Amino acid sequence: MAELAKALLIGDLTNPKYHPLQAAMDEVRSIFEGELEVTVTEDYGRLRAPELAHFELVISYSDAWQIKKEPEEVAGLLGCVSGGGGLLVIHNGISLQCDPELAQLIGAKFTGHPPYTELRFHPAADAEGHPIMAGIDGFVMDEEPYRFDMDPIGQTTLLLEYEHEGARWPAAWAHDFGLGRVVYLMPGHHNPSFRSEMYRRLIKQAGMWALRR
Repeated sequence: MAELAKALLIGDLTNPKYHPLQAAMDEVRSIFEGELEVTVTEDYGRLRAPELAHFELVISYSDAWQIKKEPEEVAGLLGCVSGGGGLLVIHNGISLQCDPELAQLIGAKFTGHPPYTELRFHPAADAEGHPIMAGIDGFVMDEEPYRFDMDPIGQTTLLLEYEHEGARWPAAWAHDFGLGRVVYLMPGHHNPSFRSEMYRRLIKQAGMWALRR
């Protein structure tokens, strides 16, 4: 049997602002069972380069919206991904944007959201043929309709959109960053979000693409 790839799942267990890591960690481990050895932490010090040297993928479910990282932590994550590592950001994991360099890494900045509601998700036009979207059809989920300002300079591939207020909005995207890869997935507000079979498949394929597997 091939050795499992190692992933670091980072979020907030003790003092989350809105989204406790407990809502996601068991589901993420289940989704990647047999593919990833997932280490869970709320210690952002593990983003430093010597710590990340042990991992091939970082999964962010960070809920630290107002807490800037130490420069060594920002540099560690940037170096990990640009050097060939993967980054999978789920829902509130985009709170890493508190550091502008990490907002650029992710490819967008969260700007707010209307009230939690039922949303219809659809593959985006640019997603056709992308490995992450293999077998992914439209699905319906109760979620927070996150809004974003996309990075006007960086290049990314829009994978998924959701319908809301008569328009379609970005819900997932993916791009290369140096030698590494980055994926953002918008759904993930709470535990039920991770029980959708279609979304579980999307999460798994996103992680494996980020790992180049």
